[in-house]
Amino acid sequence: MHSRVLSRSGLEVSAIGLGCWGMSGSYGQADEDESVDTLRLALDLGITLIDTADSYGDGGHNELLVSRALEGRRRECVLATKTGFVRTTSPDGRTITTVDARPERIRSACEGSLTRLRTEVIDLYYLHRADPNVPIEDSVGAMSELVEAGKVRFLGLSEVAPETLRRGFSVHPIGALQAEYSLWTREAEATVLPVCHELGIAFVPFSPLGRGFLTSTITAPTHLAPGDWRATNPRFSPENLGQNARLLGPLDEMARSRSCSPGQVALAWILAQGEHVVPIPGTRRRAHLEENARAADIDLSSEEHARLDAAFPPGIASGARYNAEQIGFQGR
Repeated sequence: MHSRVLSRSGLEVSAIGLGCWGMSGSYGQADEDESVDTLRLALDLGITLIDTADSYGDGGHNELLVSRALEGRRRECVLATKTGFVRTTSPDGRTITTVDARPERIRSACEGSLTRLRTEVIDLYYLHRADPNVPIEDSVGAMSELVEAGKVRFLGLSEVAPETLRRGFSVHPIGALQAEYSLWTREAEATVLPVCHELGIAFVPFSPLGRGFLTSTITAPTHLAPGDWRATNPRFSPENLGQNARLLGPLDEMARSRSCSPGQVALAWILAQGEHVVPIPGTRRRAHLEENARAADIDLSSEEHARLDAAFPPGIASGARYNAEQIGFQGR
């Protein structure tokens, strides 16, 4: 596995990381033992950037799962986690997700993550979302205190607007910026990517496979398992998914010509965006992990890159990234 350096921090990671959200029920029921084996295989393959969050699963489930998988191997990885989302249950049983980035909440959340992850230090600590009720300077200021205390090595922000990124950076250096980015979600090219270039911040795309869409395996709502979060996502609604599936032709054709999978081509396109870009495709299965890892060895030609750019121009996807209840998950 090739390596890349996260911004000016000097933090070296694998060119492709592993996102762990799907291991905690977001895409339907997961096999916990298979998830643990997938995490351990990631280390065997040289995938060092492991990405989790305190809000993934109930009661910090994902951080506990990651901790179990990394037992005895903590030094082999760069461990990233996030805080900011708070999940509560409404009187009618619905899960409600809000954002709380108050300094006191960040400090207590960090202690909780350290305990669940069974580690003395978090390598990369993200603010999952900016809190509209808390100045970003206050949130990043609290996070910088964690660095000074030796509990966190580097700071990151996730899904923030360009000006918010600049303001946060003015308080403390930001090592990485997470945002959704893939062939069918290219808004970052006109918003935060230029700021990352300017300030020397690494760019860590989540959902680089379009939440599985770019693997060409989800072309109808019936392909989603019971409890899959995507069933509530506008892009996967029956009326939009049919339209989106028509976009896959050029990607599938290129994959066939290269004797690889569409997902590998999509990841190769992401990796070609620059040495400061480190995608974190999520998977909970070893076979998919190995497939994703092989994408690091694919070098697209300039002509192939241009063909994909033309086939997936910004804004081409049918449907919003989030539904009405989730709209606050987008950057502020």
